[in-house]
Amino acid sequence: MHGEYLILLGLCLLVTLPLEFVIGARVHRSPRRLLAALLPTAIIFLVWDYVGIHRHHWWYDPAKISGITLPGGMPLEELLFFLVIPICALLTLEAVEILLGRMRRRARPTDEERGSRNA
Repeated sequence: MHGEYLILLGLCLLVTLPLEFVIGARVHRSPRRLLAALLPTAIIFLVWDYVGIHRHHWWYDPAKISGITLPGGMPLEELLFFLVIPICALLTLEAVEILLGRMRRRARPTDEERGSRNA
């Protein structure tokens, strides 16, 4: 299907974006922190991809991409991949940490419960 790669990236965001608002992952509310996490990895892998494309180590099926290419022949979707997937991973990680923290707080005995056990 034409644009399938772009659709898949959009679905990844659609599934994980609610974690920002429902659970309070706060990934998008910390843009400096987000950029610090994204930029080093994105730069390294974008260079890697450009080398791979120019050395013909890999290619992208024209039937699966949008047809929009960046200078150097990289499909737009590949750039977006290095932004979207880490954002989705960070949203998931932050949400899991928040939920585990909530579970730990619920599992801790209160002062009253600790006092009644010692009595």
